[in-house]
Amino acid sequence: MSTELHIRETQENQDNSSGVKPAPKSSKVPVPFTYIPSDDGIDENLLILLHGLGDTHIPFAKMGRQLKLPQTAVLSMRAPEQIPYLEESAFQWYTSFDHLGQVIQHPNPTPALDLLSKVFDHLIKECTWPAHRIHLFGFAQGGTVASEFGIKFWREQLREQRPSPSLGSSSSPQASLGSIVSISGPLLSWPQFKPTSPTPILMIHRSPPSEAALRRDDLKALKLAYQSITDEQLSANIPGMPASKTEWHPIMRFWSEKLARRKVEGLYEIIRG
Repeated sequence: MSTELHIRETQENQDNSSGVKPAPKSSKVPVPFTYIPSDDGIDENLLILLHGLGDTHIPFAKMGRQLKLPQTAVLSMRAPEQIPYLEESAFQWYTSFDHLGQVIQHPNPTPALDLLSKVFDHLIKECTWPAHRIHLFGFAQGGTVASEFGIKFWREQLREQRPSPSLGSSSSPQASLGSIVSISGPLLSWPQFKPTSPTPILMIHRSPPSEAALRRDDLKALKLAYQSITDEQLSANIPGMPASKTEWHPIMRFWSEKLARRKVEGLYEIIRG
């Protein structure tokens, strides 16, 4: 059976504000960061990059520039805590080692989540970013922080939108984030709340026997928190971040589906009918 194709003019986005958003202020973001406005001058999406344990925001800012995602500004943030006993610039999002240098088995990410809450408050209220246009990308510990913050943000929205005893219903719908990409960053918590977050999340991880492979319980925990989860396994032979065009493909495909596009005069789209 043949598929009919129709051409229609793209719809206007609901947000008709100016194409360029105000840059974040260093006085309102408590950690060093790099902000990169969109390459095409239309700040329709904001991609926040969270590096892994022992790194800084600088390599991720370079990666953000190289991505050149359409209509997407980039904010690369540095983790707040210097890893103790190391002379080089190596930072952690939350305390990960005890006083003997041993890995803490059940770390507390609350300080990192509170930090992101302050940053989001600034981005939404003063930089005019709608929450559903803000996307998170985190690697390892940064991926964990991204996923945990998605839960914190959604639970705060649920609390704020509880029906008023006098009105009987909430006055506005709950807001969710645009999307989350987590590279080998499992949750630290075991979520127990409903309804689950509608924020779409892409979980990228290495297949066993890689140390970066996720356990079955890791994915089970995600399903307790998020409605829409895409799980992609990469080769176990290469550690760390995606290292090739093939490994980046599921991420770019995910973003092509989740990043918003503002109408440009004379732009049309082809749809299947």
